[in-house]
Amino acid sequence: MSDSNMRNKVVVITGATSGIGQIAAEKLAAMGARIVQIARDPVRGSAAIERLRAINPQAAPSIFYADLSRISEMKRVASEIAAAEPRIDLFVNNAGAIFGRRQLTADGLEMTFALNHMAYFVVTHELLHRLSPEARIICTSSDAHETAILDLDDLQSEKAYRWSLPVWLRYGGPGFTVYGRSKLCNILFTRELSRRLRGSGITANCFHPGFVATRFGNRAGGLIQFGVGVAKRFARTPEQGAKTLVYLASSPQVSGVSGKYFHDEHEVQPSKAAQDDAVAAALWQQSLRLANLDNSFSRVPAAGASQVA
Repeated sequence: MSDSNMRNKVVVITGATSGIGQIAAEKLAAMGARIVQIARDPVRGSAAIERLRAINPQAAPSIFYADLSRISEMKRVASEIAAAEPRIDLFVNNAGAIFGRRQLTADGLEMTFALNHMAYFVVTHELLHRLSPEARIICTSSDAHETAILDLDDLQSEKAYRWSLPVWLRYGGPGFTVYGRSKLCNILFTRELSRRLRGSGITANCFHPGFVATRFGNRAGGLIQFGVGVAKRFARTPEQGAKTLVYLASSPQVSGVSGKYFHDEHEVQPSKAAQDDAVAAALWQQSLRLANLDNSFSRVPAAGASQVA
């Protein structure tokens, strides 16, 4: 893909009503892509669609609404998109959040884990059969993963939210610890997904956008919300943060590249924990169990796409 051949490509993206997702969606629309968004807020969603229509009136952008903290909603919105879109050329997992205290979803999952990992996992899994040959999957991660270690026996962070002086000094509080683990999950998921897609022509990569002044952290509460707000004064702009996303979406230089982690349009090495393929495989299996999904992608593929097992 490139600026010249993004025309008429179908792009499905989460978290695109603001921040780097919004910028990326608008830039890809300007290249000729048709944008399909998954959003939560109808007011911001309507505004996002109007901006896309103004950029590319012929492309007919669309939007689907869902609460991506709930597994039933993840499955529902994926099913609706699959019914409406027989072919998807680019899928971007970008929605995410950070929280200052432990909260559980309706499914009993810790909220950060549900939004930042399970939504990536479930919606991707349920849309794989609609991906076209040479489609690209992109996941927004973060360098917050670098100090994280994934405890497969504590995915719901019952232990991680316990306050202690070492946690505060090293991570800035348990909310940052849990967020970092979720971003580690993004990289592990991308690696395992890439392995499972090997030979299909479909690629999966993730990236660190840098610390960007977006809506991120605005509703985290407590010290996290205050600290993030102060830090945003020195943060990158959404335009700067979106550059690597757009690069991974459109550049011919990454055609065929899969399972990698990028920053500033360059491949970089993630942490040692993020390169643990055994943990990546175990996380995949636990995610399947939590979402009550089977372990195959053997559904009717998009036109010309190969079956992936």
